[in-house]
Amino acid sequence: MISAMILLSRLLGFVREVITTTFFTRAETDPFYAAFIIPDFMYYLLVGGALSAAFIPLFSEYLAKGEEEEGWKMASTFINLTIILLAVFSLLGIIFARQLAPLQAYSMKEGKLELLVELTRMMFPAVFFTALAGLMGGVLNSYQRFFIPVLGPVLYNIGIIFGAWFLGPRFGIKGMAFGVVGGALVNFLTQATFVFKIAKGYNLSYLDLKHPGLKRIVVLMIPALVGLSATQLNIWITTNMASALPEGSITYLRLAQRLVLLPLGIFAMAVSTAFFPTLSQLTAVGKWEEFKESLALGIRAILFITIPSAIGFITMRREIIRLLFERGEFTPAQTELTAYALFFYSLGLFAHGAIQILPRGFYALKDTITPVKVTSVTVLLSIFLNFIFLKFTNLQHGGLALSFSLMGVANMLLSLFLLRRKVGGIQGRKIIKTSCQSLLAALGMGLIIRSFMPVWNHFLIGLGLSRNLFNLFQVMGGVVAGGFSYLLLTATLRMEETKLLQKMLRRQ
Repeated sequence: MISAMILLSRLLGFVREVITTTFFTRAETDPFYAAFIIPDFMYYLLVGGALSAAFIPLFSEYLAKGEEEEGWKMASTFINLTIILLAVFSLLGIIFARQLAPLQAYSMKEGKLELLVELTRMMFPAVFFTALAGLMGGVLNSYQRFFIPVLGPVLYNIGIIFGAWFLGPRFGIKGMAFGVVGGALVNFLTQATFVFKIAKGYNLSYLDLKHPGLKRIVVLMIPALVGLSATQLNIWITTNMASALPEGSITYLRLAQRLVLLPLGIFAMAVSTAFFPTLSQLTAVGKWEEFKESLALGIRAILFITIPSAIGFITMRREIIRLLFERGEFTPAQTELTAYALFFYSLGLFAHGAIQILPRGFYALKDTITPVKVTSVTVLLSIFLNFIFLKFTNLQHGGLALSFSLMGVANMLLSLFLLRRKVGGIQGRKIIKTSCQSLLAALGMGLIIRSFMPVWNHFLIGLGLSRNLFNLFQVMGGVVAGGFSYLLLTATLRMEETKLLQKMLRRQ
């Protein structure tokens, strides 16, 4: 269910990106994407830091121990305090947008810099609503309610699409900024409505700064915030470096990364979201073997999907970019530049999938320090690689994408090593076996796709289709052929994950 809703959200996200690249020039889209840095930063700090590292594990612990009333005292204090801090932060962001703009893209030229200032000021209210929506989703996840939290991003994307479609012709790229705020507001109201229906314990006026649960949240949260700040710092530095490259580089990186986020969101994030409350409850009652088994299964499921996704992107990167974006203001040359970035991003897809769940393994153990150390080390590695690739190679924006992939691999390997040492093994042999078998099957899938595509293209040309229909059926044929061949090859290899998938489908 989570995967289906995230798939819908990601598809709407691509509709949003297609509209953006089709209706607006790169001189408009570069400032628009740069203006997202601070809102995204605040969202990931709250959702990835405060919620994943502290709030959900502690609130789930209260629920698992039958202490719901006390849990809501802690939750009410945390939510009310967050509302106050977010309101102050949003107001300051609006006032000081001009001072913040150079921090988002220091090399942006004067004309585009003015637009960046306006867009930053317009979109800052979205920070308030999006972050609170994430907090409401964390409450619902703790109650094992997953549908509404993943419905919210769908509504958010619809708001942005409406802003671009209906307001874009009149206000330009600013129409999308209006849509961002409107979508964030609808997302928050939807989440909040269901929180108040399901959970009756929230008190708007309750604020106990001395509550022991709040103190525990702060202790757990601070290291996670430091780690996520390091990750966002890397994104900020990467965007700033890209602003010094030829015009459009920020957009090419953004579009390629959005594609990579598709399988990460649909599968890796879905697995992590569904497993995390369970992992937290298992540690709360001391069921360590079940914890390790569940964590290993989550990692294997993610690798089973993300490895063939990476090979699929590498094999069909030009066809996919051409289908999604090549129209209007987006030229064939820009397709090549975006596909170039997608190639390098795809190399680390499996690793970034695994690190969707690995930090949550530490968080469930009430350990927020170790993920910070891992993130800090790997972010420093990424920043160092950014400079190396830009200064000593001709990779251009591809070097920034490659740095991101290598950072993910380093993060995954270090996290696995430290987590294994902490809990005494996490079925490492099964994880390695799944990785090797998935890679072997995915490489076979890639060869089959490349052999199939010339024949399929020749058949489609004979049908006399329009360009858009040709591109659509070209990609659909490759995806179907790739998916079928991958499942067939994994079944031939007798992978446990394929057998598990068959059992799930039979049960459904």
